Parts: sequence; structure tokens; C-alpha cells
Amino acid sequence: MPTPAAAANAYAALARLREQSANLGGSAGPQDGPDFGTVLKDAMQAVAEAGRKSDIQARAVAMGKANMIDVVTAVEESETAVQALVAVRDKVIAAYEDILKMPI
Repeated sequence: MPTPAAAANAYAALARLREQSANLGGSAGPQDGPDFGTVLKDAMQAVAEAGRKSDIQARAVAMGKANMIDVVTAVEESETAVQALVAVRDKVIAAYEDILKMPI
């Protein structure tokens, strides 16, 4: 079950993505704003960082230097980030498949 902090972080990440996509949606040229590859790379780095954070917390609790609640929170944040990334991946694949099905 996601914690409120994990949910807030996920909503904040989605809000940033929405802001970035809104900035790209105007009459801006192709050079304005981040491209999709950059946004995807940043999202993957955020997921990797969440995983590293949960690993560090797990090691700290094994050594007796951290609270178990911090470990559970870090693991849930990491899980939420991975689930969000997988959902985006699934949407991108579905969009690609829809494009492939379009008649020329």
C-alpha cells in the first residue's frame, strides 16, 4: 500500500510532466523545451535514484542505523516510481502500435 509521501511524490512528478508537456503544446518550435528522450531519461534516472535510496535504507537498517519505517517508505516510493514508469512505457508502446496500424 503506497504511503501518502509516495503518492505525493508521484503526483508531483506527474504534475511536472504535465507542465512540461503543456509548455511543448503551444506554438513553440521544435527547439523549445525538453524533448521526449530527455524527459524519459530524467524519469528513468529518478526511478534509479529511488531504487538506490531504498537500497541505502535497507543496508542502514541491517546495520541498525535506520528506522524500519524509513525503509518501508523508501521501498514504497521506489515501487510507485517503477509502476509509473511501466505505465508510461505501456502507453508509449500502445501509441506506437496504433501508429503502425494506421493506413498510409
